[in-house]
This record gives sequence, structure tokens and C-alpha cells, in this order.
Amino acid sequence: MKVYITLCLSVCVYLCEALAESDPDAILEDKDVLVLTKSNFEWALKQHNQLLVHFYAPLSGQSLGSILEFREAAGALKEAESDVRLGGVNVKKEKDLAASLNVTTIPSLRLYLSGNKNNPVHCPDLKSSAAILTWLKRRKGPSADIISNLTQLVKFTEEEDLVVLGLFKDLEEDIAKVFYETAADIADLPFGVTGNDEIFSKYEISGDTVLLIRKSKPDKQFEMGSSTVKTDLVQFIRLYEMELVTEYNGETASKILNSVVLNHFLLFINKTEEGFEEIYLAFKTTAEKLRGKVLFVMIDVSEPRNGRVMEYFRVRSEEVPQIRMVNLSNHVQYQLPSDRFDTQTLLEFCLKYLDGKAKPKLQSESIPENWDTQPVKELVGMNFEIVAFNHNKNVIVLFYAPWSSESRALFPLWEELAEHFRENEDVVVAKIDVTANDVNIHLREKYPSIKLFPAVYSEREFSP
Repeated sequence: MKVYITLCLSVCVYLCEALAESDPDAILEDKDVLVLTKSNFEWALKQHNQLLVHFYAPLSGQSLGSILEFREAAGALKEAESDVRLGGVNVKKEKDLAASLNVTTIPSLRLYLSGNKNNPVHCPDLKSSAAILTWLKRRKGPSADIISNLTQLVKFTEEEDLVVLGLFKDLEEDIAKVFYETAADIADLPFGVTGNDEIFSKYEISGDTVLLIRKSKPDKQFEMGSSTVKTDLVQFIRLYEMELVTEYNGETASKILNSVVLNHFLLFINKTEEGFEEIYLAFKTTAEKLRGKVLFVMIDVSEPRNGRVMEYFRVRSEEVPQIRMVNLSNHVQYQLPSDRFDTQTLLEFCLKYLDGKAKPKLQSESIPENWDTQPVKELVGMNFEIVAFNHNKNVIVLFYAPWSSESRALFPLWEELAEHFRENEDVVVAKIDVTANDVNIHLREKYPSIKLFPAVYSEREFSP
């Protein structure tokens, strides 16, 4: 289904862009989204006082979801006869336009106002059409619901599992405006604000405070002061919106990936098996000690829908319970080197990792028999460094993913290259499946990737 949707999206985008090229001044629509190009961008800004622009790469996995959600939001706005129009820029095709607008993050959203292309409003990372619509609505105001009495409070706190409530003695003071600005940017959570004395008394609060209310009960609070700025409040909300242990599922996945805490401690476990409660309690107890430094996430391997995340981390159900640490800035994995899951063991491992003393987990297939008898040498994690960093050899390696058609297309060429250098003892032509073997060097996210490891300069690698 995903391949079919991707193909349909690509065909639609291609046809719309081809038609736009036939009439450079035309602004065509694709599912209620304006197709923006270098030739019509300025015209679009003049025509629409509020233009929300989606910068995307059509075939990227991240862009695929945002394209669908953006289209849904565009349809809803058009149906509501909103004065906000939505437009899309394919940055792969409109490279000059993207460069002139200094677009560096893909996908991303920018709101252009009154025809000014130089000072757009940079939107937060909005994952759904509902969040896009909420963000636009909150910009017009009010960005938070006014809670005037206890009856309204009960209704508000029961809306969602987690809501944000601002309590201010004066709703017009600058400190309250910081709250409104924060509410405008965090479109995936309900925000309410009150100055009601009964509500202050209910929560035993006397000063300006922001409360996180989870399942109708106060969870965390943040005291606002004259020096508080929006980034302080955003940091507080994003830090504590997650529970001590967050179970990975379709609803929490985007929040986990967008957490301000980049160190993620992952527990892969079968919730139905004996011993789960004891391990989970130790995991949760450890989480209490490291909140703000490490995000604790549980993945239930008995849930079929978690198959993809298990595949990504190369975890098999028969190997659990298993614990991994991963940092989202570099995606390097670390595995708990123990079969003990008590609080002390978990805490010691986390602290060792935070101190930079943990060793990365390097996974490897078994070394194949006769791996070096064929022209193309078959490398795995266990023999990669021995071959690639040989001071006396010039080694060229193809890093491939077996599911990648681009990778498979290179195999015949790689065989020809290996045959060409077969009699040259100073040259080694090799390949390695990077989906099954970890290597301790930086690789591009997209495969195939080719790197040359020259003789003598073995500590350096070059990407052709």
C-alpha cells in the first residue's frame, strides 16, 4: 500500500510540475495545494496575504507523510473558505528557489505574510493536518481556551490524557503573553488559561504557574517569573509531556522521535511473559533518577505492529528482554552487556554511557566461508576493519542494502571492477550488507554508498 501511495504521489507531483512548465505564469493546484516554482513563487506571494509553504522531497520517507497531511489540511482550509492558502515546493526540482530562500531542513513549513519572502514565520514540526490547522487557528488567537470556572476546568482536563493549564493573576500581563506564544507553537497539545481564584485554590497555587495535568490530575508544575522566556516553557513542556516510561506505539512514535531528550533507553520485552513486572519496575525506577537526561521507552515485542522498529534495531523476539541505548543525533547504538535488569545494573550502564565510557554495539553476521576467494570480497562486521584498514592495500567498499534496487543495480558493475583488478594484489574490491552489519565509520543514510580506503592513509576514507 505504501509503495502504491508513493507512486501515486510521485505521478501527481510530476504531472502538475510538467503542466506548470508549459505555462510559467500559471499556479496550478495539486489536491488544493498550490504547485510553487521559481517562476511563480513571487506571483503567489502577491496573490495570497497568508501563504503556508511546504518544502519537501517527494520520494523521501519523511516527506511522504507530510505531503499527505499537508494536502488534507489544504482541503479543510479551502472548504472553510479560509484566507490562508497552502503551497508546496519540490526542493529536488526547485533547487535554485530553495537555495534563494535558504531552505536547509526537509521537510519544513514556512508561513509567508503580506508578500514578504525575506522574513517568513518558521513553523514548528507539525506532524498532522490537525496540528497544522490548530497552529494556524492559534496564530489568530486566542491560542489558549479561557477557563472561567470549575465546570469548564473539568471538561477541559478530560479532553485529552495530557493538557497544559496556565494560571495567571492577570491574563493581560507580559508573563501570560509568554504562555500564549508557547501555546501558539505547540499545536499538538490542548492549552487552557485561567485567572479564577477557585481554580488557584483547587491546585493550592498562589503565583503565576503552568501546570501539566495528566489524566485529570496535576502532574508537573512550572513557576513563571519575569525572566521566563518562551524557550524555557517549551523546554519544560517537551521534557515532561512524556511519562516516566513511554510505551512505543502509533500514537507515541512521533513524540518519542521529536523529544528534546536525545538519549533514548529502549527496553525490548514481551509484556505477556513471566518476569515482565519486575523488569518494568526496575526500568521505571531508573527512569525517575535520570529524567531530563535519558528518555525511557518500552517496546512490546508481542505487538505485531512493532515489527518495523524491531527490524530497525535488529532485535528478534526470542532474544528479549534486551536493552539498547541510542542517541538520536548520531543513531549509534549501545547494548546493555548483562542479562541482569535490576535498578543498579540499569543505572550504572546509563551513567557509564552519559560519561562517554560505554562502547558502541557493533553487530555482525558470521564470516562467510571462502569470503575472499571470489573477485568481490564479502565483508561482515567482524572482518571489516581488518580488510578496510589494511595499510598495504587500496580497498574500495560498496556499502549496500539488499532491498535497495539502486544497490542491486551496482552489483554487475562491482563484479566487472573486481575482475579488472583481480591480478593487482594492491587493490581489494569488497562489499558489505550494512543492514546486517555495523561498522564504526560515518555513512550516509541513503544506500548504496561507496568509500575508498587508500593504502598507508588507512585512518582516512574517501567517498567517490
